[in-house]
Amino acid sequence: TSSYDSRQPIEDPEVVRRHLVTEDPSITGLVGGSSSGGRGAGGGLDDEFSSLQLQGGDITRPIYRYVESIEATGGRRSRSRSFHVPRPEPEDDTLDINSIKQIGGFRRNYIRRNEGASPTGDGRGAQPGRPFLTRNFIEFLTLHGHFAGEDLEEDDEAWTSDEALMAEEGRRDEDEEEPGEDSTLLPGRARTSGRRRSRSISQGTAGSGKAILLLLKSFVGTGVLFLPKAYSNGGMLFSNLVLLFVAALSYYCFVLLVRTRLSVAGSFGDIGGILYGEKMRILILSSIIISQIGFAAAYIVFTSENLQAFILAVTNGEMLIEIKFLILTQLIVFLPMSMIRDMAKLGGTALIADLFIMLGLIYLYYYDFFTLATEGVSDIVNFNNKDWTLFIGTAIFTFEGIGLIIPIQETMKHPHKFPKVLGGVMVIITVIFVSMGALSYAAYGSGTRTVIILNLPQDDKFVNGVQFLYSLAILLSTPLQLFPAIRIMETGLFPRSGKNNPSVKWQKNIFRFITVFVTALISWGGADDLDKFVALIGSFACIPLVYIYPPLLHMRALNTSNIMKAADIGLCIFGFAVMMYTTALTIKKWSDPNQ
Repeated sequence: TSSYDSRQPIEDPEVVRRHLVTEDPSITGLVGGSSSGGRGAGGGLDDEFSSLQLQGGDITRPIYRYVESIEATGGRRSRSRSFHVPRPEPEDDTLDINSIKQIGGFRRNYIRRNEGASPTGDGRGAQPGRPFLTRNFIEFLTLHGHFAGEDLEEDDEAWTSDEALMAEEGRRDEDEEEPGEDSTLLPGRARTSGRRRSRSISQGTAGSGKAILLLLKSFVGTGVLFLPKAYSNGGMLFSNLVLLFVAALSYYCFVLLVRTRLSVAGSFGDIGGILYGEKMRILILSSIIISQIGFAAAYIVFTSENLQAFILAVTNGEMLIEIKFLILTQLIVFLPMSMIRDMAKLGGTALIADLFIMLGLIYLYYYDFFTLATEGVSDIVNFNNKDWTLFIGTAIFTFEGIGLIIPIQETMKHPHKFPKVLGGVMVIITVIFVSMGALSYAAYGSGTRTVIILNLPQDDKFVNGVQFLYSLAILLSTPLQLFPAIRIMETGLFPRSGKNNPSVKWQKNIFRFITVFVTALISWGGADDLDKFVALIGSFACIPLVYIYPPLLHMRALNTSNIMKAADIGLCIFGFAVMMYTTALTIKKWSDPNQ
C-alpha cells in the first residue's frame, strides 16, 4: 500500500460531466444524487450514441467510461486511483538510459551488450572471450590466493577501502564539473580494478563440473610420480590396502572440515582461532607453512634429478651436473617469480605446466603397459618389512590437498553438494594413484627409481623430451606451491601495506628472497634421499593438517552425539600416534641407511 500516493485529491465527476456531449442537454443531475431521467430512454451517457458516434469518439471514450463507472458506484470513491512507482536504478550500465542518450550511446550499448553477455545467465558477464580451460586455470590460481580460506591476495596491488572511497569521491567531483575532452562518455561505469572484479566473479557461482575440474587439478600433481618407489618400499598388497585406507580416511576428514566450515564461517586458521584460541590458529598456519615449503623443496629436488638425467642423456653421458648445482640454478627462475604479486600473471605458466604433467602421465601409462606386455611382471613382494613406514608418509603426501578444500567449496553455487562432488573426485584420483603405483612397481620391481621417469629408456629421444617437459612443468609449478607460505608469513610479519610505502615493499621483497633461499637449502639437504624426504614431509607436516586438526575442530564446532565425539577423539589420537611413529622411523632410516 505504500506505493500509492498518500495525497487524496477531491474528485468531482460532475465537473467532467459538464464538458461532455450529451443527447439531452437537460440532463444535469449530480452523479452522486440521482437523476431518474438521466439514464432514460435515449438519455444519459449512452456510449452507443454520445461516445462512439461523435467525432473522435475512440479518443474520448475513456472519459465517458470514467463517468459511467462513477455513476455505477453511486459516486462513492474510497481513495484516489493515482499511485507512485519510483523508477528503479539500472543494475547494469547496458540498461541505463542515461548512457544510451549520450553521443554514440546506441553503438556503445550494443558493443557492451555483446561483450558482457553472460553464458550462465547470471548477467554478470563471465568473460566469454576467454577459453574454457584458460578460465578455469585462472580460477585455480585465484584459489591459491585464498589457500585454506585465508585471504592471501597481495594488498600492495589492490584497492584499499580508503582508496576506493577517494576514487568514488573523485568520480562524483568529475560528474559535477563541466564535461571536457577528458571526461568519460559513460560516467556511470565504475572504474574498479580488474583484480577486484575477478576476485568476486566465481564466488558462489561454480557448478559441480567446475568444482570437479578444480579438485582434480588440486590433487593430481608431482606426488603421483613418487608412488611407484613408495610401492617398492611398502610392497604390492600392503601398499594397495594402505592407499585405499588413506583415501577413505582423507575423504572422511575432508568432510569433517567442510561441515565445520558450514557451521563456523572463516578460514582454516580462523576456525581454529574461534574454537580454541589464537594458539590453535598459529599452529594450523604453521603446519600449512611447513607443508607448502616442504612441497616446494621436494619439487625442486624432483626437477633437479630429472634435469640431471636429461642433460646426461642428450650429452651421451659426457656431462654429469651435480644435483646441488642444479638446485642453485633453479633460483634464477624462482627469485624473479617470487616477486610476482598478481596471481593471474602466473596463469600462462600454470596452464603450460598442467598440460606437460598430463602428457607425462599418459606416456608413463603407455610405457608401463608396454613393459608388462613385453617383459611380464617384475620381481615384487607383497610386504616390505624393512621400509614399509616410508610408504605411509608418501601416501599421505600424495593425497594432501586440504588447503584448497575450503576455497573450492566457497566457489560452489550449492555448497551442500560439495561432499558428494568431493567423493566422486576421491574415487577418480584413487584409481589414478593405485593404477600408477601398482603398474609401475609391477613393471620395474625392486629396480623402481624414486622418480619413475628415470626408469624409462634414457636413449629414447621421446623419453628425453618427456623428462624435459615434465621438469619444466614442475619448475613452473613450484612458485605456486610456495606462494601461500610466503603470503601467510608476510601477513603476520608486515601488517602494513607496501603500496604507498617503498620501504615496506622492499622489506617484503627481501623477505621473499630469504624464503626462497631457505627453501632451496632445505631441498639441498634432502637431495640425496628424495623418497625419505617426501615421506618425512608427509608424516610430519601433512598428517596434522588432514587427520588431527579437522576432527578437533569438528568436535568443538558441532553438537554431535557421544559416538561422533568419541570418533573424533579416536581419530586425533590415531593421527598423532601415526605422525610420531612414522616421523621417528623415517628420521632414523635417514640418519642410518643400514637400518
